[in-house]
Amino acid sequence: MTVAVVQFGGSNCDRDAVRALAHLGVDAERVWHEDGLPADTDGIVVPGGFSYGDYLRAGAMAARQPIMAAVREAAESGTPVLGVCNGAQIGCEAGLTDGAFTTNRSARFQCEHVHLRVERADTPWTAAYDEGDVIEVPIAHGEGRFEIREDRLATLEDEDRVLFRYCDTDGAVTEEANPNGSTANVAGVLGARETVAVLMPHPERATLPDVGGTDGQGVLRAFSR
Repeated sequence: MTVAVVQFGGSNCDRDAVRALAHLGVDAERVWHEDGLPADTDGIVVPGGFSYGDYLRAGAMAARQPIMAAVREAAESGTPVLGVCNGAQIGCEAGLTDGAFTTNRSARFQCEHVHLRVERADTPWTAAYDEGDVIEVPIAHGEGRFEIREDRLATLEDEDRVLFRYCDTDGAVTEEANPNGSTANVAGVLGARETVAVLMPHPERATLPDVGGTDGQGVLRAFSR
């Protein structure tokens, strides 16, 4: 699979994503947003960072760049698309998934390791795990609090589109384990298709054995199936 890692001005996790995917044997390349998606694109990552300096709202300006129309079209055709951190914010702003990400409850930037509970294991992004597994991955964000209207959250849950929730080491979903105040402890969700996902934590930073552990590998393995 050839994965395009879309780079905007302010992206800073694009190289991390390429390196993590290469470690898993996936052919990945950075693609400058103005150049559009390569013709041989089989998968897409919208990486973390601070696109356009997070002016207006995090991800709002990047979501309105022409390449995101191509990303939406690819997603609708079944191409795997993953948005991580700022990429998750861009994905929500671009309409790839429901909800939005806003300022952390703490009103400060947070960089730490968190635990996530796998809510379902029958998606491309979670097939390497079992339902209920607890994985440890890092976060690094100032606007990572997932917000969604109550009725839309009910729809997400009814459609089984919540991928990960923040939890403690035993898998209990508690307020204390919620690092940023996300609604219902949601850390990652699916789009209308199971081949589209956004999540605030960084699986690419938990992929290399010598840097941050390997619990995030399972998410990125969606691109090697």
